[in-house]
Formats: sequence, structure tokens, C-alpha cells
Amino acid sequence: MRKIIHADCDCFFAAVEIRDNPSLIDKPIAVGGDADKRGVIATCNYSARAYGVRSAMPTAQALKLCPDLILCKGRMDEYKATAAAIREIFFELTDRVEVVSIDEAYLDVTDVAEFQGSATRMAQWLKAEVVKRTGVTISTGVAANKFLAKVASDWQKPDGLFVVTPDQVEDFVIQLPVGRIHGVGKVTEEKLKRLGIETCADLQQKTVKQLTEWFGKFGLTLYQRARGEDYREVVTERVRKSVSVERTYSENITRQDDLDQALDRLLPVLARRYQGYEDRQIRSVFAKVRFADFSSTTVETAFGSELISSVSSTESSDASAEGLSDIVADKQAEYSVAWLKRALFYPLMQEAVSRGSLNIRLLGIGVRLRDPAGPSEQLSLFPE
Repeated sequence: MRKIIHADCDCFFAAVEIRDNPSLIDKPIAVGGDADKRGVIATCNYSARAYGVRSAMPTAQALKLCPDLILCKGRMDEYKATAAAIREIFFELTDRVEVVSIDEAYLDVTDVAEFQGSATRMAQWLKAEVVKRTGVTISTGVAANKFLAKVASDWQKPDGLFVVTPDQVEDFVIQLPVGRIHGVGKVTEEKLKRLGIETCADLQQKTVKQLTEWFGKFGLTLYQRARGEDYREVVTERVRKSVSVERTYSENITRQDDLDQALDRLLPVLARRYQGYEDRQIRSVFAKVRFADFSSTTVETAFGSELISSVSSTESSDASAEGLSDIVADKQAEYSVAWLKRALFYPLMQEAVSRGSLNIRLLGIGVRLRDPAGPSEQLSLFPE
């Protein structure tokens, strides 16, 4: 059984405008073109929607419906930057990410072992991390396929999380209006209504033969969606650029011993996330710190042959003292983490901390990967 999360930003463009100008909170706002230039609304917040304002509506009409509407000019560069930051959070969880639009994506988390494999807990983490790092809320839906996950993400908007478990599918889909099925536009919805079909329960009463006669190939899709079936895979063409892990702490780190322990806990997580990328060259390693005053700094260093050489020589000395030949596989993994801390991330973390004070709310470490088409020589992150 697959585990799919659909993530959708809430009123994305408007949310970014409110984030950057908090005085707009609770006021009806929209992002769009000027009314005197035949502009249209790109998006609006829920306060504006209460007046009937909608995306793709002419700005002039929107202003008639809501005279107090605050119109913001679009800042696409800022929207793209925020969307990129959100996608990076998605890719911290899984590589199986299908970006549908600037503010929407599917994640296949079937094989993700973190959070004890719970897709619900993963969705909770995504929501918390996105709002923490970008100031934008997302709604998420969790289900066994893309169709159900997308419907679920819209079920409790804004800032919602809705889960459709396998045993709930039958009861969930029968209540759905046919307009909830992706691909059913106004024309198709009207045709379905003329045939006496308004809900998925009504659709279930029709045969595949009837539906394909009426709607061609789309008839099979209607037949399947009415039963909560969707066999589409999450498709991604993205090449991952980095592997990282970061944590925000409920109590700030103010002691060196606590900093060391926090790094000890981050490294095994990074090691697990790195699995499967051993054939990719590492371009650099980095450490990130966010201080109590919310200022942040990142320290990065190239990962090259000189660094590998120094790591290898240090490792050989330690291995001789500890008897590396006697270390079993699980101990070898622990040993790898030990030298990673000493040789790579500990110095970077100390440099980052020196740029502020030992009063830290967030720590992060990671590696940046070279393009797969790069040189064939591979410098391994972990020693053999």
C-alpha cells in the first residue's frame, strides 16, 4: 500500500505578501493586475474570498464585490524563492516529489523510515517546518493514492491536515461531488448532472461501458475515481542537489556539551539520508546555525582530495588503536559517524557558532552533491 502526501500552500502569493507585511493580517487582500488595465486576480486570501473574490476574476469585478480589497502587485521573484525553500523541505523527507505547480506537490513517502514510517507524522512535520522556515502555511492530505491525497488536502483548508486511511476510502468517496474529481470541469460537471450524476455514489451506479460511451477514455478515469482508485505514480525528474538534516530546539542550546550532543544526534540521521547517493560526488559539506535573535549563518567548505587525505590518515591512526579489523558492521557505521564529526562537521559548526553567540535555536548539517554527469572519480563520504 502506497503512502502519498499532497501538499498545497494556502493562498500562496497572498500568504507571502502577508508574511512580509504583517499589517495586512485579517484584511482582504489579493495579488493581481490593476483594474484600469484589465487586470485579473492571481490569488486572494480567505478574507477576500468571503466577499466572493476568486482567482482569475477581473480585478474590476473583485473591487465591486469588495471595495476595501487591498491589491498587491505580484513579486514573482519572491514567490519563486519561497517556493524553492518549501520544495527543499519536501526533498529533505523524500526524493519522490512531483512538483505540480509553484505551490503544490505530491510526495511518495512509502519507503520513508523516519517518523516510524507514519505518513501522518511526516505531514505534521512538513507543516511545522514549512511555516517555521518560510512563514507560509500549507495544507496536507494523506492517502494511498494521488487522487485521494489531493482531495484530502483541500478538506480542512487553510492550514489543514486530513488523512484518508484505507478502511475509510469507501465511505469517504461516496459523499464526494463529481466536481472534486480532477479533470471534471464545468462542462463535464454539467453533462454529468444532466445524466443524474452529482456524486461519486451516483457514478458508482454506472458501468464502464456507459461512462466510456458518454465520455470516451475519461469514462474509465471517472469509473476508477468514483471508487477511490488511482494508479498514477508520483513522477519526479529532479536531480537531488543536497542531503541535509536540521532541527529547531524547544530550548535554546547554551552549553558546549549540549552542542556536541546535538551534533551527535544529527549525524546518524544525515548518514541514513545519504544512503542511496554513494555513487554521487560530494561537492561540499556545510553547517547551519540559527541564533536566538533569529539571525542565521551557514559555513561551507569544498569536499576534495586534500580533505579526504587528511581524514584517511586520521582514520588509520584511530583504527590501529581500536583494532578496526575487529569492528563489526554496525560498529563500522558508528565509527564513520565519529570521524565525520571530528574531521568535517565539528570544525564547521564551531566556525558558525563563532559568528554569533552560544545561544542557538536551530542546527543543521548537510552535503551538496555534484551533477551525476560530472567526473567519474568518486570521493566517498564514509570510509570503507
